[in-house]
Amino acid sequence: MLIVHHLNNSRSQRILWLLEELGTPYQIKAYSRDAETSLAPPELKAIHPLGKSPVLQDGDRVIIESGAITDYILRHHGQGKLMPVPGTPAHEDYLQWLHFAEGSAMTPFLLALYTARLGDAGAPLQPRIKEQIGSFVSFLSASLGDNDWLIDNSLSGADIMMSFIAEIAAMQGLGAHFPNVLAYAKRIQARPAWIAAATKTEPYNFHLK
Repeated sequence: MLIVHHLNNSRSQRILWLLEELGTPYQIKAYSRDAETSLAPPELKAIHPLGKSPVLQDGDRVIIESGAITDYILRHHGQGKLMPVPGTPAHEDYLQWLHFAEGSAMTPFLLALYTARLGDAGAPLQPRIKEQIGSFVSFLSASLGDNDWLIDNSLSGADIMMSFIAEIAAMQGLGAHFPNVLAYAKRIQARPAWIAAATKTEPYNFHLK
């Protein structure tokens, strides 16, 4: 049985969605953020020394990083679902999205969060951060075009990984500039599997109402 060490209002939500899409049995070990700092509780460090979420346990194996977890689940439990055939151009595109979601796209959103806490001291960084957010969301928008999904217009792990970026962009009002990204986020959250995962973890602050 897979165990997902899940932190509320975090990127681990998409791992639960992935498992629901696959119909793979799993257990949730839930953790709550500190009410004042919003940081993960120290109990997570008993699972992995970094104390971050998500963490996946599969027997004796412990896996961190959302992209690595997504890739692991699909290779070991996906039975060919939600992943293009390895060696094809579509699979190369899929791998790029898995890395882009955390390696590039998430960074300016985190910087915006952290520098906002600095008040005036963080103000000089805001124009560059906003430019980067706009650039990355614009790239997502252009890549989607009129399609529903990123790779061959079929749901894949690429969409699982990019779902959190689309949700944040929608929550921050960027859907007014990129309506297809807003529609993408709503399409994701309308899926029965996404709803099933959300039902197990509500409230979820990035749930679009």
